[in-house]
Amino acid sequence: MRGNVFIAGLGLIGGSLAKSIKKSHPQATIIGFDIRPQEMGLAEALHVIDQSASSFQEGAEQADLIILAAPVIQTEEMIRELTSFRLKANVIVTDTGSTKKKIMECAQELLDQGITFIGGHPMAGSHKSGVIAAKEHLFENAFYLLTPSAHIDEKQLAILKKWLEGTNAKIIELSAEDHDELTGVVSHFPHVVAASLVHQAESYNHQNSLVSRLAAGGFKDITRIASSNPEMWKDISLHNKEVLLGLLENWQAEMNKVIDMLKEEKATDLFNYFHEAKDFRDQLPAQSMGAIPAFYDLYVDVPDYPGIISELTAYLAEERISITNIRILETREDVFGVLVISFQNDKDRMRAMNCIEKQTNYDLYLA
Repeated sequence: MRGNVFIAGLGLIGGSLAKSIKKSHPQATIIGFDIRPQEMGLAEALHVIDQSASSFQEGAEQADLIILAAPVIQTEEMIRELTSFRLKANVIVTDTGSTKKKIMECAQELLDQGITFIGGHPMAGSHKSGVIAAKEHLFENAFYLLTPSAHIDEKQLAILKKWLEGTNAKIIELSAEDHDELTGVVSHFPHVVAASLVHQAESYNHQNSLVSRLAAGGFKDITRIASSNPEMWKDISLHNKEVLLGLLENWQAEMNKVIDMLKEEKATDLFNYFHEAKDFRDQLPAQSMGAIPAFYDLYVDVPDYPGIISELTAYLAEERISITNIRILETREDVFGVLVISFQNDKDRMRAMNCIEKQTNYDLYLA
């Protein structure tokens, strides 16, 4: 497809969309804008975009497709600005925000002007940030949720999907209300719970500093999402307040049931509680990318002797397999393996597993 694609917000998501769109539509012109001049310059230098816009308005007014790749609060501000611009008649506007109901309400003025706005949420991310971390395959096999309005022009929706085909994502259409409820359950609520678990550990750490040492194993793994951007999660939580409040009230009721089971020593009920949770968790798709970015960890049960880490990394280097992190676990309750090696994607993790299996007799486990 030909045309001007304007991406406002040149971070990981915006940069990766620029690369994936350019890959599948090489004749398109990718125009970028960011409030951080250094990111805009870097995006141009790295050929993530074809050219920079001198202003948000300049880029928007020459675009056939506008992608607002910014946090939800800033996205609302940009949508309000767009209502005063002289946009092309057939322009399509979409966003990448993690909440949709308030975004769609904000976009109603654009829709009333006859401008096509289709809410979007590519459900992928990375431990890295910024345009320098952008990659064209970031969204591959991830869910890409679209929330078109009830009276959307189906032709415009098809055009947006065509622009996004280079993402190789699984595109799903749903209402903004359903989006916020679903992502609230599987993404927003878990972030609140993870943060609360960390706060509880911190409070106990004041009494006994061993807590932070013992938390370095499985506890740190299950609370990793608490390390996400606090500014972003403040905005997401406020945007999806109604859904989160309902989930937290249900959570309180659930915890009261557990308290009752413990007080009354209801052994059978406790067994069933843990067993049912295990059954449902074990049935979750192992290879699919969900709402929370996956962590591609390989656990290696290695003996403790000098040079073991360099030995394993040498095997991986020979196969040109990149790793993102490597660490030794001190606390290993409910975790198999002493060494944890992290990878960017599942393909690299499986290649590493095969490589180490060929070279050693160590036991390997996937999280």
